[in-house]
Amino acid sequence: MAILKIARLGHPVLKRRAEEVDNPSAPEIASLVEDMVDTMIDSGGVGLAAPQVHVSKQLVIFHVPLARTVDERYKDAGLDEDEGKVPLTVMINPVIEPLGEDKAVAFEGCLSIPDMTGAVSRHTHIRYRYTDLEGRLVEGEAKGFHARVIQHECDHLEGVLYPQRIEDMTTFGFSEEIRKYALGRDDTEEDE
Repeated sequence: MAILKIARLGHPVLKRRAEEVDNPSAPEIASLVEDMVDTMIDSGGVGLAAPQVHVSKQLVIFHVPLARTVDERYKDAGLDEDEGKVPLTVMINPVIEPLGEDKAVAFEGCLSIPDMTGAVSRHTHIRYRYTDLEGRLVEGEAKGFHARVIQHECDHLEGVLYPQRIEDMTTFGFSEEIRKYALGRDDTEEDE
């Protein structure tokens, strides 16, 4: 297991569509997933796509923490207080589709764009289909923050980063500044 280097905004691997995984149960895929999990945990993220670790493959991992345990970076990302935990999920060759027209705007960040955030509109309810590490087809639905995380990570597989989805660029900036000025929360102030 290893901590992998994360590709940052501007790297070519983040700009192109990732290749499909031919053999989801191959040992090298399992090894890649282990390294991606270590990297995601080390970075404090909730998701990671293979292109973010310089591997152009249709593979994402994610988890959704309980709302009450989510760290400060995700407080403004649309995680509802009543949303439950989603365990570590490995999606290989995922396909997603929106269910309905409802969308919600929330702030997103990305391990490939450190210390930045922006308000992104995403579908609130999606259907997904993917292959797991044993080669089985998995299908399901996701709502709320869970749906947002899947959409964000699957965008990476198409060469799309969240700033490309921002409709109002005045919401894009350094996370600390957005919290302080746009959201009216100055997390840098000391208690008096």
